[in-house]
Formats: sequence, C-alpha cells, structure tokens
Amino acid sequence: MKISIGSDHGGIYLKKSLIGFMKKLDIEVIDRGTNSEESVDYPLFAEKVSVDVKDKNADYGILICKTGIGMSISANKISGIRAALVYSPKTGKLAREHNNANVLCFGAGYIDFDSAKLAVKEFLSAEFEGNKPGGERHCRRIEEITSLEKKYRNNNQEE
Repeated sequence: MKISIGSDHGGIYLKKSLIGFMKKLDIEVIDRGTNSEESVDYPLFAEKVSVDVKDKNADYGILICKTGIGMSISANKISGIRAALVYSPKTGKLAREHNNANVLCFGAGYIDFDSAKLAVKEFLSAEFEGNKPGGERHCRRIEEITSLEKKYRNNNQEE
C-alpha cells in the first residue's frame, strides 16, 4: 500500500509522527511536504497529494493543516477526490465505509497523535459498504456526488 501525505506548517509535527507510524506498518509513504515551520499555503500541498491519488500514484492520501478545513476544501476541488475531515477513529472508519473517501484530512490543532493513528488504521482496514448487501444507498450517494462534480465542472469559466 502507498500513501501520499502532505501538510502545511500547522500540521508538520502530526505529519512526521504519522509517517513514522505508517512506515512501522510497512506502508510506503510519499511525503509531499512541507518540511519546515515556515508559513506556506495549504492548497499547494492538497493539490500534490490529491493528484497522486487521482493519478493512482498512491492508494490514498492524508492531508493535515491546523483545522483540516482548508485541506479538505482544497482536496475536494480535484475531480475524483473524496476528502473527509476526520476527528476520531470512528469517523475514519465511516469515511471509508459510507463515503468511499480516498483522502483523510486532519486538523492538527483538534486531534492528538494517538487518535489520528487509530483513525488511519480504521480507515485503511475498512471497506466501502456499497459493495455489500444493503449498501446500495452508499453507491447511490457516491454517484450523486460524482454527478454534482460533473455538472458543475467548468461551469464558471467566464468568471
């Protein structure tokens, strides 16, 4: 398994800790930065990680900023990305099972390392329930999200 991970300056320490944790699990990690406490713009890192996932250079992505909000908004602008702002192990699991999320977003100021690593474990061990009996509603909802993405793609070119 290969995970692409990125953070801004607000998430650098959680990112480094999660990289160490994932390497102990024999997960290949692509570190897309940042690697300093100097202020940077989170959309740049959201794009790098999301494109890795979209282009199948990574199985999943992890993005971290101070709140996780900016990263999740930015990542979800990339076609095919379903980024979920996760704040507990349970939401990590549900992001995968119900939403077929492919990018986890964390707010480093709002989740501790132990909860984040458990959320990663839950996410990676969970399966999308859309392929299971009774999971049709999850597939339908993912199709609706994809339909919205297609409907509004490039509609604002005049702006």
